[in-house]
Amino acid sequence: MAGRRCPPSALLLLPLAAALAGAQPRGLYSPGDALVLLQVDTLERRVLNSSSAWLVEFYASWCGHCVHFAPTWRALAADVQEWSPAVNLGVVNCADVANEKACKKFGITGFPTLKFFKAFSKSPEDGTKIFYPGDSIQNLRQSIITNLEMHKETWPPACPPLEPASIEEIRGFFQTNNVMYLALIFETNDSFVGREVTLDMLQYENVAVRRVLSSEEELVKKYGVTAFPSGFLLINNGTFSRIPVKMEARSFYTYFLRRLPGVTRGPYAQTSAPDTPIKSTLTPWRPADRSKVYMADLESALHYALRVEVARFSVLTGERVRALKDFVAVLAKYFPGRPFVQNFLRSVDRWLRNMRESRIPYSALERVLTNRKEGQAPEVLSNNITWVGCQGSKPHFRGYPCSLWTLFHLLTVQATRYRRLGTGPLEVLGAMRGYVWSFFGCRECAQHFEGMAAESMDKVRSVDKAVLWLWSRHNRVNARLAGTETEDPEFPKLQWPPPDLCPLCHGVVNRRHVWDEAAVLRFLKAHFSPANIILDYTEPEMVLVVRHSRDAKEGAGERAMGEGEERGEAEGEERGDNGRGEEEERGDNGRGEEEERGDNGRGEEEEDEGEERRPGEPEAAGVGMEVGGSERRGSSGPRKPSIVRMNPKTQELEEDIVDLDSFSELHYKSKALKAAAVAANKRWRLSKRDTIPLLLADDSHQDFDYAAAWERLRRRGRGSKQLIGALEEDEGDALRRNHWFRMLGVGFSRLDLSLCIVLYFLSSMCLLGMYTFFRMRTRLRKGRPGFPTA
Repeated sequence: MAGRRCPPSALLLLPLAAALAGAQPRGLYSPGDALVLLQVDTLERRVLNSSSAWLVEFYASWCGHCVHFAPTWRALAADVQEWSPAVNLGVVNCADVANEKACKKFGITGFPTLKFFKAFSKSPEDGTKIFYPGDSIQNLRQSIITNLEMHKETWPPACPPLEPASIEEIRGFFQTNNVMYLALIFETNDSFVGREVTLDMLQYENVAVRRVLSSEEELVKKYGVTAFPSGFLLINNGTFSRIPVKMEARSFYTYFLRRLPGVTRGPYAQTSAPDTPIKSTLTPWRPADRSKVYMADLESALHYALRVEVARFSVLTGERVRALKDFVAVLAKYFPGRPFVQNFLRSVDRWLRNMRESRIPYSALERVLTNRKEGQAPEVLSNNITWVGCQGSKPHFRGYPCSLWTLFHLLTVQATRYRRLGTGPLEVLGAMRGYVWSFFGCRECAQHFEGMAAESMDKVRSVDKAVLWLWSRHNRVNARLAGTETEDPEFPKLQWPPPDLCPLCHGVVNRRHVWDEAAVLRFLKAHFSPANIILDYTEPEMVLVVRHSRDAKEGAGERAMGEGEERGEAEGEERGDNGRGEEEERGDNGRGEEEERGDNGRGEEEEDEGEERRPGEPEAAGVGMEVGGSERRGSSGPRKPSIVRMNPKTQELEEDIVDLDSFSELHYKSKALKAAAVAANKRWRLSKRDTIPLLLADDSHQDFDYAAAWERLRRRGRGSKQLIGALEEDEGDALRRNHWFRMLGVGFSRLDLSLCIVLYFLSSMCLLGMYTFFRMRTRLRKGRPGFPTA
């Protein structure tokens, strides 16, 4: 949100800087660091079933705490790089789209997450989460040793013993080990110096290190140890001496032992980069106007929040279910998106409102979010991530957190525009608070936000105050993070809005800067209004709809193939069991059809219900957005006629058994509807997304063999819906020839037409009778003598 006006020379350098940043790996670490950069194709192969123990950091490049922690992790990797191959350090960037599923498989729900994998771990669940206090390298190093000592049955082959040595082991050490030197580190039980020096010397030959506890009184007395820690060097010729160091510390011991005569580095391989090169993509710089809000940022935030952040939890329970329902309800009510995005949000909201269970598997939610069903109005949310106003000078700057702040500000402002739809001043703030605490990946960031909310959010008394509360807390976060590793040098975290965007927002009282909150509120309402949102860099509607239609057909094809296989198996049982299989098949298919129709029916009822709960429909349904004609047609086009309108009593019938008489009748009704639409507006053409591909293009519908076509579609694994869709399209000549004939049957059944004919005949006879009556009466009046005049 915060920004500054760059000089012209800086603006010229920004594209070059962005290009250089795009050429770097999209993460916080580089191949030059002393750790292993793991990816989706190397994570399991390197970590699982490995003879080494692994400590892996799962991070997100956009996470502020991850950016802050990166120097510590990088320094730790350099500090313990000599401990390989007993233990290796690795990193995985879960913000990389390619790694999202791998991170979910390893149970990562927040960032950064450190997981320790013992040697020969079999599955991702074997990893142990390490909780580290602060950013102390020493504490992290000691955590590695503690977890190494938890190996019981499968000790890493390259790791030396870390347990304390006994007097028996020391006496016969040179007889059982072919080394020249043995270093003894005398220390207390809670000291890590001896174990650290042991691992430091892991890769060096002709020397061994053992720790001796202060409780080994015989050894302490033999070597005259008076202080702990203390180091003694034993030589294989039977002599020993005190290790001469200025400070009894790990680094001094290690330096002395590595310089002993005859001590050399062994053949152990150093920690290296992954087998496959780290892929990097050149991110083009997108010029942005900071006085505008970009729909590309908002849609990217929606995609990442719903399909990436929520997806990290395989099962949603309790508080997370409530938080997701509240968040999506606010989005469906107030988000001023493009029509097909609003359809998507309302569809998800309806589905969540109908879920009464307190436990929702994400696999069920994922089917709703991917939305592979084709309906009358497209329900599409792009899965592309495109940062424009939130683009940073490097991939790990700004991005998702910036877009989420923008989305939150937009929702609070929208709530002031549609007060009658709101449930209170905390409706939007409460939904935001629940989402951040339950799903936001940067856990330290979530804790900071929760602290601010607990401090003063309950004091907000109006929707206008809610807008100002979020603005003031965002500025507080900017002040706290200014000058830290998370700050983008090209977009410093200043107090927002700056004077050049809102000069009336700033004032001076007694030589101190003050905010004019009334002017700030007016600015926020104007800046985050739908009229200030521009569609630059968004995916065109037609591209999204075509892709959605293709995905929907693929999903329908998969379902149809599954149904075809089930029907094939049922037919086999039918032939083997003299009809018993047919009954089972019809029962199963009937139940499946009933469930499907039940879902569709609920969807229609929910849609009507949703319209009733939005009186007047907020302007967000198309507020201030300049959309193409195709979008308007997509949202208000005529509903396609259904094929077989089965009442609830007949829902137990099998889906693929169709009454061909009613089928033919309704087929021509649907074609008459299309002819009427063409006659009403000849210049309007159906786009590809408004029609279903013709499956039987080589057949003539004038003399159509329904039985043969049905059999061909069954062999292809198609269902009755595909047969109907194939017949809804017809040749233009036939449509024009029978145009007026079919217009007579629009929306009427055979009984309706018969009644119309009867009524027409009766009304004609009535008119004829009335005409005859009045004509005869007129003739009679003319035949009578006239009355005398006065």
